[in-house]
Amino acid sequence: MLTFWRITTLALADSVNPCAIAVLAMILLALLIQAPEKRKRVLWGGLAFVIAIYIGYLVYGVIIIQFFRLFAEFLRESSVYIFKGLAILAMIIGALNIKDFFYYKKGGIATEMPIAMRPKVKKIIHRITSPTGAFVIGFIVTLFLLPCTIGPYIVASGLLSELGTLGALPWLLYYNLLFVIPMLIIVGLIYFGFTKVSQVSGWKERNIRNLHLIAGILLFFVGVALLMGWI
Repeated sequence: MLTFWRITTLALADSVNPCAIAVLAMILLALLIQAPEKRKRVLWGGLAFVIAIYIGYLVYGVIIIQFFRLFAEFLRESSVYIFKGLAILAMIIGALNIKDFFYYKKGGIATEMPIAMRPKVKKIIHRITSPTGAFVIGFIVTLFLLPCTIGPYIVASGLLSELGTLGALPWLLYYNLLFVIPMLIIVGLIYFGFTKVSQVSGWKERNIRNLHLIAGILLFFVGVALLMGWI
């Protein structure tokens, strides 16, 4: 139950990440431009991208856990300090997100994709012409998303590492499902005509501070709760 609440809160904080929503919107727009009358292409392209993100982050989670397992002996001897370190890391990333609510600047450290990377991502995304392309490019884009999404994932993977790779795998599957749910909802809303890509992008821009605030509060709460032994 403790693991459930820890992983759920971290995943929810990660799922409201503005840069992941922005990248998805750009990919859906690229697919619409290619064939505006073929709405199924948006559906399949969006799903292909989300699946690629899911698989990519699952691989990263296993790699991070393997890294922690590599130093398992050291971690066992210093488990209290590592645990507190992960708690403090969550608090720092949470504080940075909360800071973005009051003083927002694009490309914030550990909260958004660096400004220097954005032109490269846009250039890659503009090459998408099919759902297959969206899937392939989804893997590539995950590397660019890491700077703004990896913080909570490192904390979660660090907590799960004591379970071993096989023991942690179901929790990684669960974490990544929560992470991509907002993206799946966006794809569904656009496909069924409840909203447009431009409206999603506009909503993200209007609420970017609030998204950072929500993520920040959740992360900071997890950090404090871990540090105090509440969860």
